[in-house]
Amino acid sequence: MTNIVEQTATHWVDENAADLSKWTSEIWHKGETAWREYESAAWYVERLRAEGFEVEEGSGGMPTAFAAKWSNGEGGPVIGSYAEYDAVPGNCQAASTVKEPRAGLNEHAGGHTDPHSALGMSAFGGLLATKAAMQAHNIPGTLKFFGEPAEKVRGSKPIHAAKGYYDGLDAMISFHPCYMLPLCNTVNWDTHCGAAYAMVYRFVCDEPETWLKRADGLPIPQAHSAVRAPGANDALFYMYNASKALRDSMLPHMGGWSISEAILTAGQATADNLPARLAEIQYIIRVPTVEMAEQATLILDRNAEAAAKLAHCRVEKIWVSKSRPGLANHAMAELVYGKLAAVGAPKWGERAKEIAREIQANVGLEPMAEPFLPDCEKLIAPQEAERILRQDLPPSQINYTSDDYTDMCWHAPTARLYIARPMLTGPAGFAYPDWVMNALGGIPETIDPMVVCASKTIAHSMLELMQNAELRAATRKEFEERTGGGVGGTNWIPPLADYEAPIGLRWPEYVTTVRGREWWIPSAGY
Repeated sequence: MTNIVEQTATHWVDENAADLSKWTSEIWHKGETAWREYESAAWYVERLRAEGFEVEEGSGGMPTAFAAKWSNGEGGPVIGSYAEYDAVPGNCQAASTVKEPRAGLNEHAGGHTDPHSALGMSAFGGLLATKAAMQAHNIPGTLKFFGEPAEKVRGSKPIHAAKGYYDGLDAMISFHPCYMLPLCNTVNWDTHCGAAYAMVYRFVCDEPETWLKRADGLPIPQAHSAVRAPGANDALFYMYNASKALRDSMLPHMGGWSISEAILTAGQATADNLPARLAEIQYIIRVPTVEMAEQATLILDRNAEAAAKLAHCRVEKIWVSKSRPGLANHAMAELVYGKLAAVGAPKWGERAKEIAREIQANVGLEPMAEPFLPDCEKLIAPQEAERILRQDLPPSQINYTSDDYTDMCWHAPTARLYIARPMLTGPAGFAYPDWVMNALGGIPETIDPMVVCASKTIAHSMLELMQNAELRAATRKEFEERTGGGVGGTNWIPPLADYEAPIGLRWPEYVTTVRGREWWIPSAGY
């Protein structure tokens, strides 16, 4: 049974559900990718200021980040939450039941996958519902709300942490749409996300003329009959191939870890008899521990130096992320799961099911009476989710998968909430194409139930923390025990971000040309 304060928050969410749906769709359709979420960040800043929040734009030196604050009276706890809003290149999908890009774009443009559009709006809905209840019932305290860009490259939170933005928080609520079972309609118990390092290696061939002695009779070094330096593209390929070949020699063959790469720039499309001057490749290392990240980075650094020498280049290393592994807090987990249990799992109505059946038909399946995965409407206790998750992990592994909310865990007691996103069931062995999940995240009838459920759960959790001093003391006590004395304690891991935001790199983005606004990879026909 919810109390009157929580009822006020619930009423706010229900009364504003149409707005939350509209706002979620607005962010979803922007589809802006890491470090280039200009319109999405501006949307939040404008709305937060309209709601009476003080907002610092460009927080931490990140143009698409922000830090917002609102206080009700003097004193009281300080509770935080945040929005993410970065999409993923190559995932442009319309909010429809067939595979097609959003209007005016091609499939290579950005699109929300998880979707962060609904992640951010769920937290925003919870924030505003909390604020409404605090005002209605004269509850003192401060709300902080952070705009966190570039989560897909683990970008902003390590920097915000290192620059002190999470200092002084009494608690933090982290939310993410379900992305794997059994983490669906539950809260993390012990096994939080792991560490992640990400960096870009930039190969530069700025002295190609020194590759060999110039032959007699060739007045210019780029003569078509001359031998040219290998150049930056060759360095990038050496790096790519060496790092693939040595993958088995980087880390132990146990636990869950991965190393992924993306080519940002490669020669700038020059096919003359000139060596490519510039090429850049990004790596992201997702591992359980910082020590494993350091070890893999050591091998990548060696490979980069060797590749540069082979191709007559120099190499620069630009840090993108150094994020810490997560830290559990059972008191926070019990609080948030209790609120989720009271709110109840999200439910999908008949209209959503009709849309789901249409998608099933369009991918060649027989439409089902109940097209959504049964887990979408079921709760699972954190301890039971933990038990299932641990079945595939070695006992020594403490952290698993990757997300940079983990940096917040070392500055305040933190809960990690997962609510079901719309997921379709199907015949045994059938795999839906990626566009289906992307579309379901943008169709209001299918994504709205998650947003409403998450908004209520977050609001109820924040309000309990605002009013319950005994609970706050319990979460703080556990935080201090796990860190060996709190911030600066014997088991505390300090912020790792000793670099500035890598905003000057050639990140994928939308551009404006004489053809209008488009993705940086033009549509066919130009």
